[in-house]
Amino acid sequence: MTALSPNFDARAKDTQIDMLVLHYTGMQSARDALTRLCDPAAGVSAHYLIDEDGVVHRLVDEDKRAWHAGVAWWRGSIEINARSIGVELVNPGHEWGYRPFPEAQMRSLIEISRAILSRHPIPARNVVGHSDVAPTRKTDPGEFFDWARLAEAGIGLWPVGVTPHPAPPDRARAIFSGYGYEIKNFPATVRAFQRHFRPDNVTGQADPDTLGALVGLLDLIPS
Repeated sequence: MTALSPNFDARAKDTQIDMLVLHYTGMQSARDALTRLCDPAAGVSAHYLIDEDGVVHRLVDEDKRAWHAGVAWWRGSIEINARSIGVELVNPGHEWGYRPFPEAQMRSLIEISRAILSRHPIPARNVVGHSDVAPTRKTDPGEFFDWARLAEAGIGLWPVGVTPHPAPPDRARAIFSGYGYEIKNFPATVRAFQRHFRPDNVTGQADPDTLGALVGLLDLIPS
């Protein structure tokens, strides 16, 4: 379905789209979310909105810059909107009754994500959640989101066979930074990573298992 949002602008010339950012809407209903994403006064949007029944709403053409990431950072860049495709998943979020993402919604997300990856050179570690790029502000798509399933479908990364990796604080920060995270507020960064890759242990502590998962991910990245 198409419900074009007016909230977009042009991407800078020759900007390469190399990120896919996933969100939850964090609103009480799909109608509320769609209304807000298409409201000029709100000043927010995404390229796609996926309802819980799997219906996909195309809001902004991929060649345009949607306004979904806000103040964000990834791998040294703050121009996240300029270089990304943003996908919103209807879910009330932590404020309104956070719940697992339904099967129909996940199937649609996998289908549309594969299509996006076929059109743009997006490396696996640049498939991220809003909380990964804005860890002090955002928690979405959160610990109920099935990142492992996406990785199995060829979308993003997931650590396999994690070996605990203890490290002193300075080394731990360097490992997180090496993967792509901003580390100004390190506990918030660790929580964002754990929501993505260790959703059963969102503590903000860079324990050996968390660092082991991160080192395992780095081993999956082509040199």
